[in-house]
Amino acid sequence: MSGNYNRPKSSNRNFLIAAIVVLSIALVAAVVALILFEKENGSGETTAPTVPSSSSTVPSTPTTAPTEPTQGGVTEAEVQELIAKADFIAAGYDYEKAIAMLKSAPYYSEKPILAEKVAAYEQADSQLVVFKKNSSITHIFFHSLIVDTDRAFDGDVDADSYNLYMTTVSEFNAILEQMYERGYVLISPYDMAYEVTDENGNTRFEYGKIRLPEGKIPFMMSQDDLNYYSYMVGTKDGRYDVPEFVDENCDGFAHKLVIGEDGYPTCEYLTPEGEIVTGDYDLVPLLESFIQKHPDFSYHGARAILGVTGFEGVFGYRTKPGFKDAMGAEAYEKEVADAKAISQCLRDHGWIIASHSWGHPAYGNLTPERVERDSTRWETEVQPIVGDTDVILYPHGSDIHDWHPIPADNEKFNILYEDGYRYFFNVDSNTWNQLGTNHFRGGRRNLDGFRMYHEPELLEDLFDVEAVFDKNRPTPVPEI
Repeated sequence: MSGNYNRPKSSNRNFLIAAIVVLSIALVAAVVALILFEKENGSGETTAPTVPSSSSTVPSTPTTAPTEPTQGGVTEAEVQELIAKADFIAAGYDYEKAIAMLKSAPYYSEKPILAEKVAAYEQADSQLVVFKKNSSITHIFFHSLIVDTDRAFDGDVDADSYNLYMTTVSEFNAILEQMYERGYVLISPYDMAYEVTDENGNTRFEYGKIRLPEGKIPFMMSQDDLNYYSYMVGTKDGRYDVPEFVDENCDGFAHKLVIGEDGYPTCEYLTPEGEIVTGDYDLVPLLESFIQKHPDFSYHGARAILGVTGFEGVFGYRTKPGFKDAMGAEAYEKEVADAKAISQCLRDHGWIIASHSWGHPAYGNLTPERVERDSTRWETEVQPIVGDTDVILYPHGSDIHDWHPIPADNEKFNILYEDGYRYFFNVDSNTWNQLGTNHFRGGRRNLDGFRMYHEPELLEDLFDVEAVFDKNRPTPVPEI
């Protein structure tokens, strides 16, 4: 009897335990489900989570998924930006620099696309050939470009000079386009030739190894008198001690180089309506814009050579010390500071600043003593503003020697060499280059009204003069 009685009691206890276990499992499952539900839906709302307030120390969470994948802390946009910069450099045939830029990225090994670009650059670099005719490389030059032909060619005392020696903005743009289409590529004088040191410590000049695609043609470019003289922007003669600034009598040229909002050098220009605007109103910003559009027009980032005198100032700034009393010390010092700033900006963007003498005399006609006096004054008054240079563009194109190699006892050459010059450029109607043992000499071809109108056949290798010639230029162009 006792056995039958005890069995029902044990069965009830087991049933109770089983029920408790089942309930416990169900409760745990419910809690887990609730937690998962909360994780998935937050507090039950179906909208995206709110962004913490600005006072919160918790970083905000984007309300949508990132549009650009990230890896190693870098966004895809940053990678593409780096590639774009490298592509721009590579377009100028400086593949070594472009490769170094990509490989220096801390995430280079994490981004296969960078290695692919490096391989493409290496392949393109292997296709370049050394240009073997440096002595045939031509050098073209301009003066300040005419923006407004109506004001420049208005019949006043300067109109004929502008017609002879200046080029219009329209002509300059057309020249660039045609030279680009013909395969010309801008180089610097430092690509053309440079000083080397042999194993014995002896130095000499030699032609540079310019590597370009087959068929490309290197050339150099310069601009004379980038000063914006008083007679161009006003009415007075700035050779004296009263500075002349731009006014309504401006002859249709830019009047100053300034630093643009994008950090690049640009120009100020006074419109016929009396408004001062900034933009592409002379060679510097026009060439820069062209290269930004066509980076393969510039070899290794080359820009033009800019020659300045000192008898009024530089780049449109009235920095001649003789102006200080008339301007007042504070205004004069600001003028100098601004001129230094634009000079540095130009250098930072690849432009070469050269001497065009201090007073614009014909060096070929001067005594050695007068050459020394003029060069010293440029060194004293201009060089502290624009920086050191080893390039001189002879004023009036007047060379200190004939076409023969310069002898060691040439006094004028020794004076200029002692002043630091190594690159000497005159003016010639044809291409002319001469490599000396310790210097380089070259001729520059003037692309102006006189040359285009009277000797167009001398420019056939560069562009079609008839297509370039500005129809607003008065004809016949005067004789020199």
